Amino acid sequence: MTDANEGSDVSRRDYIKAAGAGTIGVTGLAGCMGGGGDGDETTTEDEGTTEAGETSGDETNEDDSSTEYNKLEVQHWWTGGDGNKAVTALFEGFKQEYPDIEVNQNPVPGGAGENLKTVIKKRVLNNDPPSSWQAWPGAHLQPFVDADKLKDIGDSVWSENGMKDAYLQGPKDAAKPGGKFVTVPINIHRLNNLFYNTAVVEEAGVDPSSISKPSDLVAALKKVENNTDAVGMANQTKSAWSTAQLWAQVLLGEYGEETYVAFTEGKVSENEEAIKDSLGIVKEYKEYFNDDAGSISWTEANKKVINGEAAFFHQGDWAAGMYRGQDGFEFESDWGQVPFPGTEGIYALNMDSFPFPKNNPSSEATTKFLQYCGSVDAQERFNPKKGSIPPRTDVPKDEFGPFLSRQMDDFANSDAQVKSIQHGLAIPPEAKNNFGEAMSTFVSGWNVDKTYKQLNQAFD
Repeated sequence: MTDANEGSDVSRRDYIKAAGAGTIGVTGLAGCMGGGGDGDETTTEDEGTTEAGETSGDETNEDDSSTEYNKLEVQHWWTGGDGNKAVTALFEGFKQEYPDIEVNQNPVPGGAGENLKTVIKKRVLNNDPPSSWQAWPGAHLQPFVDADKLKDIGDSVWSENGMKDAYLQGPKDAAKPGGKFVTVPINIHRLNNLFYNTAVVEEAGVDPSSISKPSDLVAALKKVENNTDAVGMANQTKSAWSTAQLWAQVLLGEYGEETYVAFTEGKVSENEEAIKDSLGIVKEYKEYFNDDAGSISWTEANKKVINGEAAFFHQGDWAAGMYRGQDGFEFESDWGQVPFPGTEGIYALNMDSFPFPKNNPSSEATTKFLQYCGSVDAQERFNPKKGSIPPRTDVPKDEFGPFLSRQMDDFANSDAQVKSIQHGLAIPPEAKNNFGEAMSTFVSGWNVDKTYKQLNQAFD
């Protein structure tokens, strides 16, 4: 499952300022590592963080023509569950392909990925990066691009394995936040899902596929509560991210891709009516949430769908991992999924990727690793275990099962792929932090005008 609870990020100006100062000590970065966000904790230096060396150049001293490979160090936060199974399968495949490359997986657990982000910020800014690391692509990587810390891999990596032809435009755009390819997406988690308990919606007399737009979902939620003992929609509001993610799908479904993208570009006042109305629709949904929404986790909310206590649930497709792991709870007969109302033909992306840092300690090995991550073999090994789909559209479906196979078809046939707001693919770190604060305000008081005002200031 993807770690959904995000936290603070260093702003672009912090990266640029630090980069301009050359090699600096970890202590000097402390002011850049402030906490904040949805349920974050300020992290301290982790094991695996390395103090800066004397090198200040951008490129590795390794001779790329050498047949000797330096050790490949890859950092990630997949230390348990589906993620650990997936990354283990990935490196097993890589080892078969390149048995001469020694791999050091240097995972950084905890903090829903925040501990890793903290380690990476320190290491990259100190010109001591790992070979690569797990990172959300898109605007999330923009500060590294602005600080000139990532290498253009358009020729060395993206020209291999037919990648440029096999990836659709959305993932390709996310791989080049500054206009050049700097990272390789390895998976996709879809965000514009509406999951449901089949028995509950049938008892309620609701057809999920017939709900044409987000505002129409309100009537369906009401019908569920009038005709069954279940609540209309399971959700958690203990932290804001679930509702923030939900709001983004409402904006997308009610007002379309153009308005959604305009928001990510900071055109908030130009779309005031759409943004306020979308907030208002989510506020209407709130009347049909479970009573304990403010005290439970997203997994506990999802269990209400499994147990028949709730009809609908919005979440990334990592939620389906819980359904597949539940004995006697089968896809289509017991649970189902439709694109979030109004988003048919659109695939909302959250992705993990592996960037190529400058000053790379193992340039040749890293090139081979990223080429492999972009291959059919790697993505066929990794994604079924992760509960995600490949960004390549030519990966065989044999290992994916009926739900993910259908998601693969939806992705391949999609008219557009939009990047996640909540996960920072669509908006840069500082704006994302401000967005998170605005949505925290929203779930604490459900005040549309106050939340809109904060959203309007988020991109300043």
